[in-house]
Amino acid sequence: MTKGGPSQGKKSRGKTHIVCRRCGKHSYHASHGVCASCGYGKKKKYRKPGWNKKNH
Repeated sequence: MTKGGPSQGKKSRGKTHIVCRRCGKHSYHASHGVCASCGYGKKKKYRKPGWNKKNH
C-alpha cells in the first residue's frame, strides 16, 4: 500500500453529500447519514450553530 500522491487520486469516487430531505440543502452525508446543515439523522430539532449567538 502506497502513501501520498497516488492515494489522493482515489478520493474522487462517488458523492459524499446529497440533498437533505428535511432542509433541501446539498449537505446530507450519504455514508454517515447526517445532514451538516440542519442535523437531520442526529437530532430531532434543527441544528443551531454556536457562532451566531450574541454573548452579553
